[in-house]
Amino acid sequence: MSIVVGSKLEGKVTGITHFGAFVELPGGVTGLVHISEVDDEYVKDIHQFLKVNDLVMVKVINMDKDGKIGLSIRQAKSRPAPDPETRKAMDRAFEDRLSRFLKDSEERLTTLRRSTDSKRGGRGTRRSY
Repeated sequence: MSIVVGSKLEGKVTGITHFGAFVELPGGVTGLVHISEVDDEYVKDIHQFLKVNDLVMVKVINMDKDGKIGLSIRQAKSRPAPDPETRKAMDRAFEDRLSRFLKDSEERLTTLRRSTDSKRGGRGTRRSY
């Protein structure tokens, strides 16, 4: 079986470090699941999620020229696509948050500009030679 980016494979955890887990893929090739690719939630201790000899489904996310294989457990999980109504609601919520952010940002910039304009000519403007 050839290993290509985007493919989903089952592998066996062969080693665990503080930065991730090594997974042996079919054909005896080993790849690394970085700790950020183990689960959707924050992973502080990888041992709470994986143990040596666990069988896991992984997705190949990258392959370097020097043979290193990057894997992801969280991307291998299948997630159903949201229905059109849910998608529209998500888009509207995002646009609302974005417009609020832009408004707040503009207000803060205006306040900052006013405060810096009023401070011009204050301390530090005279030079002693």
